[in-house]
Parts: sequence; C-alpha cells; structure tokens
Amino acid sequence: MKNMMIGVDLAKNVFQVHGALRTGEVQFRKKLTRTQFSLFMAQQQPSLVIFEACGGAHYWAHEMGALGHEVRLIAPQYVRPFVKRQKNDAADAEAIVIAARQPEMRFVEPKTVAQQSRAAVFRGRERLVHQRTADVNALRALLHERGHVFPQGIRSLNRMKTLVEDETSDLHALIREECMDLLAQIAEKTERIIERTTKLKMLAAESNRARRLQTMPGVGPLTAIAIEAFGPDMVHFKTGRDFAAWLGLVPKQHSSGGKERLGRMTKAGQADIRRLLIIGAMSRLNWLGMRSVTEGSWLSRMLARKPKMLVAIALANKMARQIWAMLTKHEDYQDPELAS
Repeated sequence: MKNMMIGVDLAKNVFQVHGALRTGEVQFRKKLTRTQFSLFMAQQQPSLVIFEACGGAHYWAHEMGALGHEVRLIAPQYVRPFVKRQKNDAADAEAIVIAARQPEMRFVEPKTVAQQSRAAVFRGRERLVHQRTADVNALRALLHERGHVFPQGIRSLNRMKTLVEDETSDLHALIREECMDLLAQIAEKTERIIERTTKLKMLAAESNRARRLQTMPGVGPLTAIAIEAFGPDMVHFKTGRDFAAWLGLVPKQHSSGGKERLGRMTKAGQADIRRLLIIGAMSRLNWLGMRSVTEGSWLSRMLARKPKMLVAIALANKMARQIWAMLTKHEDYQDPELAS
C-alpha cells in the first residue's frame, strides 16, 4: 500500500497540490501550473493520487496512471464536509486527502478512453435531440400565435409542414418564411440524429458485452451503449441491488428510530441509464409487450394493484439487477419464469 497521498484540486490552468502521509503528517503544499504539475508528479515516487470527479479528472487519471501512480476519484459531495472553515483551493486539496483516508469512502471508477469516446457520441445525439425539440416547440408556438394548435411531439411535424407549405393558408409571408427556416433546421438535425444513431448501433454490434445486454427484453442498442459508456465494471457492486441504487432506481429514505419511511424515487445516480431502463420497461408494459406476460406472474400482479408508471420503475429496478447478474456471470438473458 502506498504511504504517500497526494490530493489535487483541479482547475483549468493552476492546480493546488496537497501531499500527506496516511497518518496525516503534511509533506508539502504547492500551487502549480499545468506544465509544472506534470513535471512535479513525474519526479514523485509512486503515490496514491486523488482527484475530485470533475471535468478533466479522467484525463489526469490516465496521465497519472501512466507515471506509475495509483489514482482514485471522489465525488465532490463527499469531499465538501471535510473542508475546514473558509473554502479555497488549498483547503479543497487538503479536504480531498482527508476524505480519501476515510475507510468507508466510496470512489468513482475512472473511465477508459473507449468509454469516454462512446459517451461523447451518445451525449452528442442527446444534445441534437434536445435542440430539435426546442425547434419543434418554437414552430408550434409560431403557429399557435396564428390560431393553429398542434399537440406536443415530433409526430405532428408533418401536419405542421403541410400547413406551412400551403400557400393558401392564412399565414403571413414573414411568418411562413420563419417557419420554413425552422423546418429546415429540424430536417438537418433529424439527419444528424439518424447518423449518430446508426453509429451507436454499429458500436453496439461490435461489442460482445452490448450484444449480451440486448438479449434482455426492453434493452436496445442505445441502452447497451449507455451502460458500456457510463457504467463501471460490475465487479465494483456486491449485489444487483447496489447497481440499481447507483442508478437511482430506489426510493428516497426518511427512516429514523427503527421506522422505515420510503419516499419517491431519488433521481440521484446515473440519469442516462436510468431513463433508458425506464423507457425500456414502459415498452414492455405496452399492449404489444404485455402479450408475453404470463397470467399470475409478478408483473401481472403488480399491474393489477399499482399505477403503470410505478410498475415501470419497479420493472426497471428488476432489469438493473438482472443486468448486473448477466454481466458478472457472463451469461445471456434468461427469462426467470422459464428458468424456474
């Protein structure tokens, strides 16, 4: 075990470095530029280097690993309680070391370059979808001002396009021109979304892990790539419930005095995977997916007494646990009802 611990408060150009032994004795406090930091760390004996999990942390984790250091990342909310009185860069760096010394501390697994690359494509697609939604809503608002009301969603786009292109409609020439420009932007973004979707599907087809995930009903290429890009190795979770809790698919607790009080879903954790699992669970609860539900099964009993959205969240939790089992045992999906 490395005796020296080096906490680093990252920034764009100037880093604050705090070195201490595991027993707490401070060895150095330094303020370094990016270039100075790289040179300084190259001169140090292999140490335990700790960063907050923030922008650039995964890059520096790779750089420090290449220099022979052991690297750990800590979520910023776990560091904050250890900041002494006034907050500044030096106090933050010291707090990082103190937090890392706690035996029960939880660490963030550094992402590989492959994970970061997949995440970039995934987030690029998400950004385009949000931008297209904003353009569709702007188009709906313009038409609403002229008395033409359309429901939310991309499904109404063709009806809006037909109205805008109809020269006999009551739309003013300037409004029609603005609407045509929005339609062109929407078409361009749709084409780019399709390109990224195709790229993500190709990445999912190349990965054996993603192929295994897609054997589960409700898990498609996008969900499989999201798990690959944002999810750590499943060996870091002791049970499937730990993975579901990491995703935020558990109720918020207000328990005290031995009395358990459970609230709504926390929404803490990895939002991308959680959202896709809930969407996948809803797809299994629609009229087509319900054809495969056995009478008297857990799912049918839940639907008989609970709202559909609540059942979808419970099913997403169950899917997360099954994903953990599939990836830890290296097995394809097996229907629990058929397996029993």
